[in-house]
Amino acid sequence: MKHIIIGTAGHIDHGKTTLIRALTGRNTDRLKEEQKRGISIELGFTFFDLPSGLRAGIIDVPGHEKFIRNMLAGVAGLDMVMLVIAADEGMMPQSREHLAIMQLLGIKSGFVVLTKSDLVEEDWLDLVEEEVREELEGSFLEDAPILRVASTKGEGIDQIKAQIDGIAATMQEQDTADIPRLPVDRSFTISGFGTVVTGTLISGELENGSEVQLYPSDKTARIRSIQVHDQEEKTAYKGQRVALNLAGIKKEDAPRGTMIASVGSMIPTQILDAQIHSIDLPFDLANRTRLRLYIGSAEVFCRMILLDRDILESNDTCVAQLKLEEPIVTRKGDRFILRLFSPMITVGGGEILDANPGKRKRYDEEQIQLLEAMVDGDSLVVTEQVIREHSKEFPKASDIAAYRGQSLDNIIIEVEQLEEQGKLIAVNQMRDVYLVHMQPFMDLKTRIEEEVRNYHKKYPLRMGMSKEEIRSKYFGKTNKKVGDLFLDALIDLSKLEVKNEYLRAQDFSIGYTPKQEQIKEKILAAHREDQLIGERLEEVFQNDKIDRHEITEVLNALLASGELIRLEEDIILRKAAFESALLRLRGFLEENGQITISEARDLLNANRRISLALLEYMDKRGITQRLDDIRKLV
Repeated sequence: MKHIIIGTAGHIDHGKTTLIRALTGRNTDRLKEEQKRGISIELGFTFFDLPSGLRAGIIDVPGHEKFIRNMLAGVAGLDMVMLVIAADEGMMPQSREHLAIMQLLGIKSGFVVLTKSDLVEEDWLDLVEEEVREELEGSFLEDAPILRVASTKGEGIDQIKAQIDGIAATMQEQDTADIPRLPVDRSFTISGFGTVVTGTLISGELENGSEVQLYPSDKTARIRSIQVHDQEEKTAYKGQRVALNLAGIKKEDAPRGTMIASVGSMIPTQILDAQIHSIDLPFDLANRTRLRLYIGSAEVFCRMILLDRDILESNDTCVAQLKLEEPIVTRKGDRFILRLFSPMITVGGGEILDANPGKRKRYDEEQIQLLEAMVDGDSLVVTEQVIREHSKEFPKASDIAAYRGQSLDNIIIEVEQLEEQGKLIAVNQMRDVYLVHMQPFMDLKTRIEEEVRNYHKKYPLRMGMSKEEIRSKYFGKTNKKVGDLFLDALIDLSKLEVKNEYLRAQDFSIGYTPKQEQIKEKILAAHREDQLIGERLEEVFQNDKIDRHEITEVLNALLASGELIRLEEDIILRKAAFESALLRLRGFLEENGQITISEARDLLNANRRISLALLEYMDKRGITQRLDDIRKLV
């Protein structure tokens, strides 16, 4: 079913509230001061039924320039707008500013209502209509109907309803397959019920009883009840005006500007990538100009960092970063308005390109082109870019969903498409999908390959770098299993290989110098293949004037290659002697069912210490199990 939200726009005292009362039978000026002064100060909300049976929500916005901030808090999620112009005054300053705001917010549908048409002559009406048509040139209302109305007499009201019905018929049904987002525009307490918040649900759907988060804070609440157009509902859908009764919070916890969304579905930010459009201004905007940013129902101060210029001229477009003084939540595609603090005028607006970017350098051509590509880029392009920007963190798909403010299901689909296109590496672990973009991944591969080759040059007798050391250094932001999977994927794409848990170049081989060959032969001669008891190296080289460091390097090379086996610090065996001893011990165990240290010593014709070291080696490898003083095969 379709859900339509209509907004009003226009100058103060041009009859917006009176028009809504004629359409709905209700007065949206609820404050005593509004009723006393005859002007709207706060947002007003009501609804009415169209001839087609469709129920439409309608928002009454203040027309006075002092209350633009209130007006902006209520225009998120509008489907169409009625630009209200009094026939006896024509276009006025706030008529033009409201029109510019609606244009900047990307609203595509609407029409013009000439109110108070009964107060002027027909000829005057024709002149006003002609003037309005000229003012609308180049806007989204350029070809829109202009309807003449006398609200107090009810003249033209049926025509307005028919016009709304006609526009609604052309609109697509709301897609609710998204995370729910409700920008709070009102928060209050009802005695006996607690905290109530209202807003227009701009995406997804909200279920009664579900838990939600109050962004940008980390506070959570449970939805106690939902009202849509004064009726209790189990579910609220995108495009509806919604009132939520929230349990577990005070109204102060959810002020205007709060975003209600699923728990953990969004990430607060204080920096935004954006495309900015300036409107017709009497001056230029300099880099780092301090502005008010209005997005959703939030209002924050920000600095505009121009990335490709020093000045933003009137009626121009550029990419920029907005550095916020307070955190908010938003996502790609959200529209915003920018206003000066003094004088208090609208200067522009635009669209969010990336809601959680890193800091960008000014005049960096590559980054500027990247942002410009994101302007018209589809969701897949943006998801790829977000993954690339966060690849150093090896993010999960759920992280990317939160950065983008999208549902995890949608992100998983896009991840699979990007993986098929060869644009990222994805590894699955414990129901999570960890990601890295192919470009930074290949850059990382190059760095690791270079580090390994430099290691070979520095330590030519070593097998290579410890695989664990590489994993810890380059993939330490992930858990060990995920880091190993990413490292394995990198090795598959590289000119590296793993041998005995050492990472080395595929074309690497240990090369001994003549002097080192002599050391090697002496070490091997001291540990014969048919003996378990070798000579101590201190005794072997006691009469040689050889650097002890070089002896150690050769020894470590022999240990790494597997030619020698170290059981303890000073118990080193030749590979053949070690394997022969294990074979004899296993044979004894298979024949007798168990073995003691004494029996092992006699079997091997070795001392107790070496025999114990071999048995303990078998214990650690799960070959045997120790029970008091005996070992049994596992």
